Amino acid sequence: MPRSLAASLSALAMALVVLRGAAGGEPIEVVTAEAIVAMLIFAVVGYVAGWIADYLVRDSLEQNFRARMDWYRKELVQLGLDPAVDSTSDPGQPPENREAA
Repeated sequence: MPRSLAASLSALAMALVVLRGAAGGEPIEVVTAEAIVAMLIFAVVGYVAGWIADYLVRDSLEQNFRARMDWYRKELVQLGLDPAVDSTSDPGQPPENREAA
């Protein structure tokens, strides 16, 4: 997400500077330099914003997933359908390997 947002914002900034320069009749050398500077600045801003957004989305998704899994496990235990649950075992191992751990 960071790279795509950086690319989008930098392209948009560069296009707006070029359009402004064309509409104002500015010399191409000046417009090119301004467009490159705007592109670099907005690429950095877009990358940082994309990184923050990516982190927030992943964190939210992980929290929702963990909450749903906890709810699911509690429901299974309440119904007596989860014989593989052992509080001393490693939950990352498959049920057949939990006794050996």
